[in-house]
Amino acid sequence: MEYRDLMNQKGYIYLHSLIEPETNSLRIFIDRCKVSQQGEDIEIGKHIIRDIHPIEVDEELPIVQLDIDSYISYSIINESFTVLDDYEIFEGNSFRIFKKSRYLDFINKGTIVNDVFPEEQPVHYEISCLDHIIDVISFDEPIITEIKRELFFN
Repeated sequence: MEYRDLMNQKGYIYLHSLIEPETNSLRIFIDRCKVSQQGEDIEIGKHIIRDIHPIEVDEELPIVQLDIDSYISYSIINESFTVLDDYEIFEGNSFRIFKKSRYLDFINKGTIVNDVFPEEQPVHYEISCLDHIIDVISFDEPIITEIKRELFFN
């Protein structure tokens, strides 16, 4: 599976975990989710909202592991504080590649990446999870591996 395959998938995802297995490399574990068949009522203040179907991890699906051999920068933002506007141009759904973004502008202007690699353009990858937005700037495309849950948790 390649990153572009993930870009075409629709649905909800959660950040399971993120580690740096080596200096300046990144490994991201993603859970794919489903809408629960079981409805529930929730109370907000004096109001009750009935028959809400929570989003939960789909235990039948493997965990998606993304390995980035080398990154320029990465950032994790609380989903509640993100903004999308017409300035930003991207392809994909939960897994995205930006053609134009404020984060990429920030990295291009605030680092020496263009002086060190004038012939290459870094790529802005984004993983838009429930609760977390993960932005990665890298020259390396993420390597995708699916991991069976029983192997991951043993």
